[in-house]
Formats: sequence, structure tokens, C-alpha cells
Amino acid sequence: MTTPTPSAPPLPADLEALLRRLRLPHVRRHAPEVIATAKAQRWDPAEVLKAVLAEEVAGRERSALATRRAAAGFPTGKTFEAWEPAASSIPAPTQQALRTLEWVHRRENLVVCGPSGTGKTFLLEALGQHAVEAGLKVAWFTLEDLGVLLRRHRADDTVTKAIARILRADLVVVDDIGLLPVGHDAAEGLYRLVDAAYEKRSIAVSSNLHPSGFDELMPKTLATATVDRLLHHAHVCQTSGESVRLTQALNGAGVSPLS
Repeated sequence: MTTPTPSAPPLPADLEALLRRLRLPHVRRHAPEVIATAKAQRWDPAEVLKAVLAEEVAGRERSALATRRAAAGFPTGKTFEAWEPAASSIPAPTQQALRTLEWVHRRENLVVCGPSGTGKTFLLEALGQHAVEAGLKVAWFTLEDLGVLLRRHRADDTVTKAIARILRADLVVVDDIGLLPVGHDAAEGLYRLVDAAYEKRSIAVSSNLHPSGFDELMPKTLATATVDRLLHHAHVCQTSGESVRLTQALNGAGVSPLS
């Protein structure tokens, strides 16, 4: 990064036009500062070229990250910066192994199940954010989202195409299975997603129930077929303990003190 030069003159109009035609917005934005600094410090021409191209690369990487993050549809924006490994009941070595994202590259699945408030969604979102930062594409869904998607695309018989678009992501997360009864559309949507992703993409789910109990939520046939494919190449992490949210609420840590 170069030191900003407040008095940097604007680029000549013809150079500005060339950079626009070449679609180099970050070069266009930073070139005046780079050129002014280069003149003041008597840079070699190669250094000038390297500096402006480095700004373009950095700018494109920032833009791509923002695009991947927006496309993922994360619910809250939680990352590992706020994660407390010691507060999770999942063993520390397992947490570290998950953060390597090797399981995503191997197209394996992840199931995080356990009582409400034990960090399941937080962990999956932090892993999703970490994957996005590593250059991977992530898609976030709830079961209700899958049901809505299925109904929307069933009308014109484009369900298969819709599922294929979802699977352009490297990691697909389905959050909070088991909190509410599962309608037929949502159950079918989950099955279609897991079936299409089998050995091709990674699926991560959070659930209050172990997948072996999914037949309590959805028709047994669909549950069996879904769980069979989901667990074949899956890491299963079970959380335990008291609800972190409830503990914080009882300790008065869930809100700011009233003045």
C-alpha cells in the first residue's frame, strides 16, 4: 500500500478513459496517489507498474469477498473473532480440524446437533464466513427456505435447475432442523438438496435432533433416504450443556444496563 498524497493531481482524461475501457477501477482510483509518490521518491517505472497492479488485485479481492459474503445470505455476520473455543462442548482438536476446511475440499458433510443455545448456528456461520474468506462459495438456508424454493419452482417444473444453482456453492448450510414440524415441501427440498449434493458438494446442517431421529420430523421414507446420503461422508459433532443465551440472560449479560 502507498502513502496517500493529498495533492496528487488527477489523471489525464485520455488515461482515465483508457482505464475505464480496460475496466481497471482500482488502478483508476489509486493511480494519482501512486504516480505522485513515485515522482517524489523517484521510483523505477517497474515499481510504479507493480504498485498500481497490486492495488487492482487487492481491490478485486475485496470486491469478490464482499460479493461472496452477500450471496451466502448469512443470518447475523458472526465470525470466529467472537467465537470462544473453550465455551464449546465440541473438543478443541475437532474445532481446529473443521477450521482447516479440508472436509469441504473433500466434499464431506458436517452435522452439528444438540440442545438449543449450545453454539450450533454460531459455529456453522463462523465456518461459513471462514470459507468465504478462503475464496469458497457458501449458501445459507433454513428448512423453511427450502420449502418455499420448492413450491416456487414446482409450478414451472424448474426444481432441478434451482437445486443445481444452489450447488454452485462449495458449501451449503441448512440451519435449525428440528425446531418446528417439517412440512412435506421442506422435507422434499432437503432430500433433493442432499441427494443432488451427494459426493459432489459439502452440506452442513444444525439440528436439535441427531439425524437418526429425523423420522420424527418428516415422512420415514424421505427421512431414511436423506439421512443415508447425508451421513455417508459426514462428521457428526454433538453439543451439550446449558444454553449460552439463557445463561447470559440470567447473568444480565444479554442487554445493556438501563440508565
